[in-house]
This record gives sequence, structure tokens and C-alpha cells, in this order.
Amino acid sequence: MKFDPDTALNRHNNFQTFFGALLLLFRCATGESWPNIMLACLKGRPCDPRANKPNETCGSTLAYAYFVSFIFFCSFLMLNLFVAVIMDNFDYLTRDSSILGAHHLDEFVRIWAEYDPNATGKIHYTEMYDMLKNMDPPLGFGNKCPNRLAYKKLIRMNMPLDAEGKVAFTTTLFALIRENLNIKMRTAEEMDQADMELRHTISHIWPLQAKKMLDLLVPLNEELNAGKLTVGKIYAGLLILESWRNTKFGQVESDLPFSVVRVNS
Repeated sequence: MKFDPDTALNRHNNFQTFFGALLLLFRCATGESWPNIMLACLKGRPCDPRANKPNETCGSTLAYAYFVSFIFFCSFLMLNLFVAVIMDNFDYLTRDSSILGAHHLDEFVRIWAEYDPNATGKIHYTEMYDMLKNMDPPLGFGNKCPNRLAYKKLIRMNMPLDAEGKVAFTTTLFALIRENLNIKMRTAEEMDQADMELRHTISHIWPLQAKKMLDLLVPLNEELNAGKLTVGKIYAGLLILESWRNTKFGQVESDLPFSVVRVNS
């Protein structure tokens, strides 16, 4: 096409060379008068003398589709892509680590696998305590968590034990999530009612999955009440023992010789 200083297609803006075409498209991508450049490339423009087309006209009506699609791709898709990347990085840098996310689940699975290498889905309750101490908050307790505070959390979680003294993967994970997010966590006198309400809520939200997983997510009261051993009962006893040792009577008895303590017992 013939250059015309009165139009947007001139000796500074043209497609005659590869480098010039890149500069022109870059200008269009910035939004600088790209409709005028598009209109200057339509059909009916005179041809350049070097094109050897004396009786023909140059340009094409495809300029509409070409420039509109190019501007749509650059201005909308690419711009939104860059903005999305920036916002994602900003969210990663500013997110609250205390909020549970998928990365906490990955950490739980990874650490659980260290204590359950055979993937049985169960570990001993003593190993569960060590696992949670080695797991960072909010899902775990952390190495700096005092034993008394860890015992209190385990008492509130109160997972049932099987005949071998082991706890299930699903039960432990859901108990940790429930404790962290405070899902229907009430006083000890109202926990039975809270468990029933939570079981009803889970059955309503996931009717199909609840048939298989409900007893693992929220154990029945028959598995937690009298005659059944649970994590909460074990660590409640340990908490009582530790509190008793801190009293005057516990300190006095610990100072006595072993034989005297044995006779008194």
C-alpha cells in the first residue's frame, strides 16, 4: 500500500519490513490510535509503485478481523493473565498462615506417611501425639506447644481407639479440622448434642459419602462413652497425673524412697 502522510499508514507505521511491523503491532497493543491504523489498511487503498500493480488497489477487508482479534488477545487476555499472576503472588505473600488450606492437607498426609509407611490408615495414639508435635500449626501443635495445652486439645478431639490402641487417619484429620475451625465445638456437657447435630449436617450435605464415612468423621456416642477407650480419656488421665505431680503432695511423694512409696501405695 502506498504511504499517505495524511493517514495512520505512513513511512513510520507500515508492514513493509519485519521490524517495522513489530513496532506497528506494539503501538496497536498499547491502544495508540489502532482504529485509524485498521481503517488505513482497508480495501481500496492505492498500491505502492514498487508493487507493480498499476491498475489494482491494495488493502483488505480482513483488516477488521485481524486488528480486532489482535487487540482482543493483547489487551484483554494477556493483560488479565498478567494481572492474575500478580494477584496470585500477592495473595500467596499476604495470606494468613493460620487459615487452613490445601497445603496443610498435603503436610498432614506427608507427615502421617512417616508414621504409617505401610499405609494402613492407622497409627498408635502415642505416635499421633509425636506426629502432631512435629506438625506446624494451625493443623498440628508444633514443637513449642506446651504438653498441657496439647493434652487439652487432644481431650477435646477425643478420637476413639481400636483394640490395638490406634486411631484412624480420617478421624484424626477431621478432628483436627473441627478443632481448628471450631465446628460445633461446645462445652463437655453439650458435646454429645453437638456431635449429633454435626452428623445430621454432614448427612444432609453429603448424603452419599456420609453412608460410608460418617462414623469415621464423627464417631458414635457409643464408641466414646462408658466402657470405650478414647484418646481424650487417656490424655485426661495424663493431664490429671501431671497436675497432681505439680501439687505439694505429688512433690513430697516423689522425694520419698521407692520402698516407702511402694509400701504407702
